[in-house]
Amino acid sequence: MNEPARHHRPVRRADLTTLLDGLSATEPFGREEVAEATAAAVISHGRSGQSDSLVDLADRVGLQTLAELWRDSEPDTLAGALWALYLLRTWCQTNGEEVTRLWRAGRPLAPADEVVAGVADFADPQAILSLAESVLSGAYRGDFAVALERAAAFFRIVSLGRIERADDGPDGDRARELASRNAAVAAGLTAAARRWRAAPLD
Repeated sequence: MNEPARHHRPVRRADLTTLLDGLSATEPFGREEVAEATAAAVISHGRSGQSDSLVDLADRVGLQTLAELWRDSEPDTLAGALWALYLLRTWCQTNGEEVTRLWRAGRPLAPADEVVAGVADFADPQAILSLAESVLSGAYRGDFAVALERAAAFFRIVSLGRIERADDGPDGDRARELASRNAAVAAGLTAAARRWRAAPLD
């Protein structure tokens, strides 16, 4: 028997901000539940085929709104993975030159990850932004696990680029700290991809 069609409510700014109203008084466990529930709702809505692309969700509701919902989630969770994807897009929008320099420094050190990420051969800020947007588009229109793996590959290369460009001294220490964070996000996204393949929402 065919299941009746499910109707998905639009993801509106009001829907997300209403959820935020009570978060300050919510216990950590409750916050995790809210984060995962909202991430699952966004993914289900975006992949329903009944909506416009949610690539620009951060533009529509504000990155800070998504940060309050998802920033504290581990990157191997659905909420943490979505946060990483939207943060990556915003980073590529606002700091494209820096991201491009890090990518160019790191990609010779990880040729397999370069192929997985799928940045154009001549990487410039526009190509880097196109990668971030195609990853988000793929998360909603294609294989979500593949999108996460592409983002993970990108973060690994950026991590290597930071290390490659790091100098001695305080600035170098900061670069290595950020490289470690990028590598941790990459590992989390890879784990999230495995989890999705084991139990997808759709």
